[in-house]
This record gives sequence, C-alpha cells and structure tokens, in this order.
Amino acid sequence: MEHALAKRVFEIAKELGIASKVIVAKCHAEGIPDSLVKNHMSSISVGLEATIKEWFSTEGSSSAVETSEKVDMDKARATAPSKKKARAKAVAKPAENPETDGDSSVAVVEEAPPAPKKAKASPPPPPPPAPTKTVISSGIAKPAAPEKPVATPTPAPEQPEPTKDSDKGDSEPPQVAAQEKKPKPSPAPSKPAPMNVPTRPDSVKPAGPMLADKKEKVKLAGPKVVRVEAPETLEPPRRRGGGGGPGGGGGGPGGGGGGGYGQGGPGMPVPGMDPAGGARRGGSNRRRGGGASNRRGGRGGGDFGPPGGGGGGASPFREQDLVEREARLLRSGGFMKRKRQEAKRQGQHAGKGQSPADLGPVKIQEPFTIKDLSAATGVKAAEIVKKLFLEGIMATINSGIDSEKAQEIMMEFDIELDVTEAQSAEQKVEQSFEDREAVDEQARGPVVTIMGHVDHGKTSLLDKIRNANVAAGEAGGITQATSAFKVPVMVGEEEREVVFVDTPGHEAFTAMRSRGANVTDIIVLVVAADDGVMPQTIESINHAKAAGVPIVVALNKIDKPEADDANVQRILGQLAEHELNPVEWGGDIEVIKTSAHSGQGIAELLEILEYQAQLLELKADFGGPARGTVVESRMEQGRGAVANILVQDGKLSLGDFIVAGPAFGRVRDITDDRGNQIKEALPPMPVQISGIDELPIAGDKFFCVNTLKKAQEAAEQRRERDRDEQLAQPKVTLDTLFAANSEEEVKEILVVIKADVQGSVDVLKHEVEKITTDEVKVRVLHAAAGGITQSDVILAEASKAIIIGFNVIPAASARKLAEEKGVEIRTYDVIYHITEDITKAAEGLLEPELRQEVLGHAEVRQVFKVSKVGTIAGCYVTDGTVERDALIRVTRDDIVIENDRKLEQLKRFKDDAKDVRSGMECGMKIIGYDDIKEGDILECYKQVEVKRTL
Repeated sequence: MEHALAKRVFEIAKELGIASKVIVAKCHAEGIPDSLVKNHMSSISVGLEATIKEWFSTEGSSSAVETSEKVDMDKARATAPSKKKARAKAVAKPAENPETDGDSSVAVVEEAPPAPKKAKASPPPPPPPAPTKTVISSGIAKPAAPEKPVATPTPAPEQPEPTKDSDKGDSEPPQVAAQEKKPKPSPAPSKPAPMNVPTRPDSVKPAGPMLADKKEKVKLAGPKVVRVEAPETLEPPRRRGGGGGPGGGGGGPGGGGGGGYGQGGPGMPVPGMDPAGGARRGGSNRRRGGGASNRRGGRGGGDFGPPGGGGGGASPFREQDLVEREARLLRSGGFMKRKRQEAKRQGQHAGKGQSPADLGPVKIQEPFTIKDLSAATGVKAAEIVKKLFLEGIMATINSGIDSEKAQEIMMEFDIELDVTEAQSAEQKVEQSFEDREAVDEQARGPVVTIMGHVDHGKTSLLDKIRNANVAAGEAGGITQATSAFKVPVMVGEEEREVVFVDTPGHEAFTAMRSRGANVTDIIVLVVAADDGVMPQTIESINHAKAAGVPIVVALNKIDKPEADDANVQRILGQLAEHELNPVEWGGDIEVIKTSAHSGQGIAELLEILEYQAQLLELKADFGGPARGTVVESRMEQGRGAVANILVQDGKLSLGDFIVAGPAFGRVRDITDDRGNQIKEALPPMPVQISGIDELPIAGDKFFCVNTLKKAQEAAEQRRERDRDEQLAQPKVTLDTLFAANSEEEVKEILVVIKADVQGSVDVLKHEVEKITTDEVKVRVLHAAAGGITQSDVILAEASKAIIIGFNVIPAASARKLAEEKGVEIRTYDVIYHITEDITKAAEGLLEPELRQEVLGHAEVRQVFKVSKVGTIAGCYVTDGTVERDALIRVTRDDIVIENDRKLEQLKRFKDDAKDVRSGMECGMKIIGYDDIKEGDILECYKQVEVKRTL
C-alpha cells in the first residue's frame, strides 16, 4: 500500500496534475455518493484513492471498475495550470505599486489578448530622454488560451539584466517575445526555471515613473546656504598671541584673532597673495578691521572677512548671518546667567518690599500634606521637613502634618495660616441652602413650644387652646413623645395659624426638650402655681436661654386653693432668681395666670404670643426647595420608615429628593397633623412623610436636593461618620488593660429595647445606660423603633437578655417563641417605670455591704488555765450583751490584738449560756487563742449584711 493515511481530494488532484472538480465529477459519475466525495476537502480512503488514480491513468485500468465515459486526460490536465497562472497573476498585481526599491524601475507584465493564436513581440518603445534602469517585476503572465503552454524565459546572454553602473544614455529597454508551442501530453506540468520572471510576457511597458540610476548633482534654489552649523561649544579664553593683529579689509591675510576677541596668532596665507603685504595691509587697517569685528562679534579680521584672516575680495558671509551668530553667542555666552541674576535681585527686592505677613493669611483646607503646605505658602518643602526633623518628627513631603504644627512652623516664616476643615457632602448641601436667595419671601406664623416640669399641665393647657383632648391619649397622663401640630387661633377677629410643639416634662426627655427649643420661635414655660419652679423647669429655662428664644411664663393651675398670693409671689421670686424678671416687678418677662380647666387667661396668652410674633417679624421662603427639622421618626407597617418633620423654609412637594441625616429617599406621600393626604407643605407646617430608606434621628435637619445621587452621597457620608464614631476604640494602655481585667468581674444586665418612635428609643437607651455602675453594667444590645419580632427574641435568647417594649407589643409568633425559649418580655407605657425596674434589678445584683454591729464589751479580770482545755478568761460584762454565736475582738491598751475570733464556750458559773448581759460575770473560751491577760477588753460584735442601692 502506497499511503497509510487517507488523503483529501485536492491532494490527489495535485499529484495527478488535474483540477479537484474533475475528480469530484468523475466520482459522482461512477455513482459514489455525496457523503463520501462532496468537494475538494473530502477525505478519500486508500482503496478509493487507488481506483481514482487508475481512472486517470493514461495506461488504462486493469482492475478498477469504470462504468462512465473515459476521462480525457489532455483536456483535464489543460485546465489545471490555468488556476495556477491566475493565482500567480494575483500575486503579481501588488507589484504595480509605483514605489520601488532603491534605484530600479518596475515594469508590469500584461496578459496577451485571447483572440490571436500567435503573440508577436511589441515594437520597442522609443528611448527615454534620461538614462533609466528597467527591471521586470516578478509576476506570472496568464496565457491567451488554455491550450497555450507556459512561456519559457529566454537565455540570459540574450537579455542581460541591467546593473547599477549602467548609466549610459544609449541603453534600450528589454523586449520579451511570446513563443508559441503546441501542447504536448505529459504526466505533469513542467516546472518553471528558478528566476524572478518565470514566464515571459507578451509586451512590456513601464508601470511607473522611470528613475535614473545615475545621481546627478542637485541644484537648490533660494538663498545661498553658507553652512549647516551645529551648536557651538565655546572654548575658554586663550592666551593672546603676540604675532597677529586685527584683520583688515585688504588683499593680504590679517592677523588671526583680531577685532573683538583678538585671540589668534598669525592668519593663514591666502593663495596668490603676498604674505608680507597681507600682513602689512592687515596691520594698516587695524582700526577699521577691529571696529567691524567688535561690531559683529567676529573672531577674525576685517570687514566681514573670514575668521582668522584678512578678507580678500568679496566676503562669503552675509551681514544677516553675522547678526544671527552674534545673537547665538550672546545666548550661550552667559546671557541667561545674567538674566537669572537679574531676576534673583528683583525677587529679593520684591521680597523685601512685601513680606508674607503683608499678603494676609494663607488659607488651606484640612487634611493636607507637607507638599500641599509648601504649594500654598511658597515655603520650600525641604525647609518644613527640616523644621520637623529638628523637633524630632521624621517626615517626608508626602507625609501629613497636623494643623497646629503647621501653624506653628509657618509662624517662624511670618506667615499666618488659616486652616479650614474640608466640607462633607452634607455640609455642602447645608451651605448651598444658606447661600441661596429667597424666591418668595412672606410672613409666616410662629412656632410655639410648650415646656415645663412633669405634670404641671402643659398638655391640658394645649388641649384648652385647640379644644381637643390630647392628654387623654397619653399613658399615665404624661406626654411620652415630642409632637407638633398646627392650630388656628382667633386673635381678636382675625384667624391666625400657630404651630405648637408639645415636649415631655419628665427628666428622661432632656434631649427632646432641647430639640423643641431649637426649632421654636417662642417658648411658653408652664409653671404650676401650687408647686413652683422644679428641676425640669430650670432645665427648660436653660434650653431657652441657650437657643436665644423669648420666654412667656404661663402660671397654670391658678384656680387651685393652694395658689394664693403668697405662693404666687414666691414663684415669681424663684423665676427672678433665674433671670426671668416679671413685668409686674419691672422686668420684661410676661407672666400670664392661666387655668386649663376653667380657661382663665387663655385668650390673654394667645394675644401675648401674637404680639411677640409681630415683634420678631417672622418670615420664610415659600418657594424653592424645602428644608426643616425632623421632630420624630418611627417604623409603620406598610409604609416603612416615616418621619414627622417641621417645614421651616421652601416648598415640600411629592416626589422631592430628600436627605435627613443618615436617611435619604424620595417623598412618597405627605400627611398633615390631622391625617389628611396633601401634595405640598409650606412653612411652618408639621407634616409626616414616607419614602426614606431608614429612620433619621430626631433633631436632624432635612434638605430637598436636585438629584437622588446627591442625597445618597450626603446620607452615606453621615452613616460612615456615625460608624467611625461607633468603631472608635480608646488607645490601649496599662490602665485600660487593668480596667478590662476588672470588667470581667462586673455583672451585666443585657437589654433589648423596642419603642414606637425613634425619639423614645434614643431617650430609653440613654436613660438605661445611665444606670451603669462600677459593679453592675447595663448594656443595650439592640435598640430600634417598631414591634417586638422573632429576631429580637432570638437575640435575647442567645445573649441571656431581657426585652423591653415601650408602647409596642410582641407579635403572636414572637410571644410564642419567647415562651419556648424562656425569654422575658416586659412592656411599658410610662417611661420612668422602665428606669425604676432596671434600677431595682441592678441593685439586686450588687453585693451586700457588710457592717459590724457591736453587741457589748467585757473586761478580763482573771485568767484561768485548765489542762486539756486551755486558757479561760473570767470576764465582767461592762455594757451590752455577750452572745455565744458572735465574734470577739481582743484589745489591749486600746490596741486591737486579735480580730474576728469565735467563742468556743460561754458559761455562767458552771452552766453553758447563750448570752450574758451587762453587770454579770462569765467565763469565755476563745477558739485557738490563749494569749489573754488581765485587763484586756473583749468586744462582742456581729457581721450584718446591708442591701446596697445605686
């Protein structure tokens, strides 16, 4: 077998010298299916390959079965070379590019016309005007007809290839004649000769511009080129020669180095000149030659003569060349050095005239590096690093520097440094609202905050003002959250809208009272006429003073019998002690006597509020984006996070992008204080909104911005800042290590707090954590607004914590899970009940205090030593009682000798006694102690455990 592997159709066609399609057609004619032989890429088995070779053999087949017509091999082989030639022509076509290599021209071989049988050589073209070199490119010419054989190249001697040296003008372009031959049957096409031109074309003509092989001298038009000059390297000044004088303008050589420099010896002699005469002439023209040289800065002789010699005849240099040369010499000969020195002198002069202190403070934004500080102040960074190094601080120019240290260093350079903090996105938003111009400024109603001590009648007074029972819905009659609502108030015959903010009076709500003071215009301080000024009253006064808000005092419960004149005067005196001087005492604080039950003084109070509002001239912008303050926030089922806000400026509309502290979002709905859905809110209007992603903290400012991206950026920066504050850990020192070791013995009460609103959550967390002592620590594991869920129960079960719910109840699933896990859930509706219970629990964990209770004293009057028993003290009880189960302290001369000893025996005469009273004698045997002497005092006492309180 000839081959071990199957071949493809085109490989067999290549061996036979025929086209692949002829083999495919023959196989189809013999009945071979398309699945075996489809195209030129089909694989052929070894047996079928042998059969195909016998079909296309000229000797005839001996064993192969052939049912179709015999293949004409001459015709089949005649079609095969045509593809090769066509392919060769495709390869030759890129040679038509006029770009040629080196100095040779390219001629294109064209195919002969197909009609005539014999191709005649074309007549030689006329000789070109310039000597040229023509080379036939390596292309393959396609024959005129399929039966024409490939044209063979002519012998080399008949057409020699032109060389580079052929620069004669009588050279003629080569001629190529197409030879005609009859096709002869052969097993394979003849292989072309290994030459650049495998076939001779019928005609040859130039394909591009003919380039002469001979390089002629090129003459350039334009100004005369004197020289191509490289940058000059100036040599150091040499010693002056003694023989040469300045060059002159005469016909002899002047002294080298005349003129401006005078650096040479004798000049070179000029051909055809008398050296002596030239020298004399050069010497006679000393003045003129030297002047020209000084003028032009030349090195050599006379009027525009060449350097180093006298100019004889016309000078080859132009005046412009010498001017340019002079400019170059000035630039390279210390010109820049002089300029730098000048600039330095000017800079020093300017620096003396104007110091950095005169320029004013230099502003820089924190944080900054030494490099930034150098760029802002103009002080070299190396100087700053040096100053730090002298102070023992290693730093580089890329190191950060503290603002205080930077100011200290800049003071040494007489520079005042003004360091400003970098503004966060939240601060930029706030600053943009501060800098904006009012769009629609109008007068607005006042925001009035009711403040005072717990149970002094704040909410009842507010009920009377708006004729609604607000206090009836509060647990225990005590306000548990900050609330804001708008009330139409009749002042005379006009109706005015006043926004009232009701704050809790309990001590736990200090933060709520401070928030109420920050958003208000007028504060109504409610003081009970039967109680007087109390701690939360004083605290409310301090909040109002800190906020700079005017105060109106409402002396409530004036209808009670205890509110007599003496008590009222006492209360006025208490107010005066805190710088609230009543008007009737000559002060400026209005004190209105009111009664929430009878309505006494309500109208007068409203008139005073309206009068104060007119004095304040309250105005707000009713156009543009809104801003205000968050009063409360909580989670609501079906709405998510909702916030009670007070609009203080601008117009809040549905769809506005809002940022409120760590929360951001798009306003989904707006609800007023009566539960009605509205589309926009104007100042000063308390509303409730939803659409934010989390609960903002009560007291945060809210702003409406243009894009959600800006709101998100500001909120995320606030969250990151809060997270950094929570993760900030104190530096580890020996003291903190000892404290950590001692904390292992501290008992903990772990609690999970859930409340209805976020404001209550903050207050509860703060109040509960205040109960912490050195021995008992109350830690809040989780605090959030919303109902008690299963996740809260799972957290409490894992950490052995108790769950405290304020104004919330556990879900049914959470209650069932808590019963299974044994988790305690306590719900409250009055906030100080929570603090009382946690305080009791913390006190129960405290170790009881041990106190010594002295029972009596006995004096040792005689000592008895009994064998096998020991020393027995015969005593006389001077005071109190001596008990057998008590402890004994032995003192001698008022010095404690032994302590915490127990009695083994106590006898009265010969009988054992449980106790011996004053004025009686007894015998005492102390366990393990026999060193008793007469005159010792035995003190009898007990250790009593006393329960500790926080």
